[in-house]
Amino acid sequence: MNLEKLKDIFSEKFASKENIRSYFAPGRVNLIGEHTDYNGGYVFPCALSFGTYAIGRKRKDKRILLYSENFSEIGVIESSLDELSYNKDDEWANYPKGITKIFKDRGYEIDSGFEILYFGNIPNGAGLSSSASISIVTSILLKDLFDLDIDKVEMSKLAQKTENEYIGVNCGIMDQFIVAMGKKDHAILLDTNTLEYEYAPINLENISIVIANTNKRRGLADSKYNERRSQCESALKDLQTKLDINSLGDLTEEQFEENKYLIKNQTNRKRAKHAVYENRRTIRAASILKKGDIKGFGKLMNDSHISLRDDYEVTGEELDTLVSAAWKNDSIGARMTGAGFGGCSVNLVYNDKIEDFKENVRKEYKEKIGYEPEFYIAEIGDGAKKI
Repeated sequence: MNLEKLKDIFSEKFASKENIRSYFAPGRVNLIGEHTDYNGGYVFPCALSFGTYAIGRKRKDKRILLYSENFSEIGVIESSLDELSYNKDDEWANYPKGITKIFKDRGYEIDSGFEILYFGNIPNGAGLSSSASISIVTSILLKDLFDLDIDKVEMSKLAQKTENEYIGVNCGIMDQFIVAMGKKDHAILLDTNTLEYEYAPINLENISIVIANTNKRRGLADSKYNERRSQCESALKDLQTKLDINSLGDLTEEQFEENKYLIKNQTNRKRAKHAVYENRRTIRAASILKKGDIKGFGKLMNDSHISLRDDYEVTGEELDTLVSAAWKNDSIGARMTGAGFGGCSVNLVYNDKIEDFKENVRKEYKEKIGYEPEFYIAEIGDGAKKI
C-alpha cells in the first residue's frame, strides 16, 4: 500500500489530511547471534526494507486516537495523555501507549494528544520484529511532533524498557537498536553489554538472503522466552560464585568448559553453553564476512541452528523441518532467527538457485507439517526515519 493511499485512509478516519507527517521504521532479521542479547553478548542483525508506516499529527486536546490498517476491524482505539496504563483490550495499541508513557515518565514533554494511523507490511507473527518496529516508529514520530531532544540510541533503550516493564516481555535491546539504527546494505555487530557497535558491509554478490516463514503463529510474551532468560540468569549466578564476570557474554568457550561444573542444574548448563558459544560464533562470523568467506559464514549459521535446537531448545518441529530442508537444498547457510517456537528461518542462497530452493523446501515442509511456508527475499534497508 503506498503512502498516498495511507494518507487518504487517515483523512477518512480523522476528518482531514491537514498538518500530517509520515514516518517509517523497518523490521529486522538477525543473521547470527540468537538469544545472546540479554546474555551480554554480540548480535549481528540487519534492518529490512519492509516495516511499519505511521502517519500522525498533534491534537489540541489530550485525546490519543490510534488506528491500524492491519487491524481495521478493531477500529480507532482511544486513550488519553492522562490515562496511559496497560489495557489488555487495547491489544496492539499498548505499544504506542507504552512508549508515550515511558517518554513522559522520563521527563520528555508531550503536552497534547495526537492521532496516528499505522500500517505494517511485516508478515504478522513471523518474528521479524513488528513490535520493535511499531515502538520505534512511534518514538520517531513523538520526537518530531513534539521537538524532543532524544537520539536513536536512547529511543532504543526506552523502547526496550516499554517491552520489559509495560508489555511484560523480558527482551534484550537488539530488536529496538537495529530498527532504529539500521543502515542500507549493512549489518550491525552490536555488543549488547556496552552498546558499542560497528556497521559491517554485506556484499552478497550473486547471493540473496531468503527468509522462510513457518506460518506457525507464536506470541513472544507467551512463548518460553522469559523462562530461558531466567535459566541463563541462574546459570550466571552459579558461575559468579567463582568467576568475576558480569554476563555470560564475558566468557570464552574454554573458560566455560573449565567452569561449567559450577552450574548444578543440567538444563541451565545447556542454556548457558548456547549463550557462550553463540556469542563467540557471532564475533567470528562478522570477522569471516569481512574477509569475504561466505561459505565459512554459512557454516557458522548452521552451527548456530544446531545449538539453538539442542542446547537452547527453542526451535520446534516447524523450524527444524524448514532448516533441515534448506540444508539439503542449495542453502549456503540456514538457521532459525528470532525468538523461536515458530517464526522464520534465514537462509543464504545463490540467486540462480532460489526458485529451486523455494520449490523443494516448500514441498518437503508441506509433506511433513501439512501446510506451506512463505518466502521473502530480504533487502537490507535503513533504520527508522521521517519520510
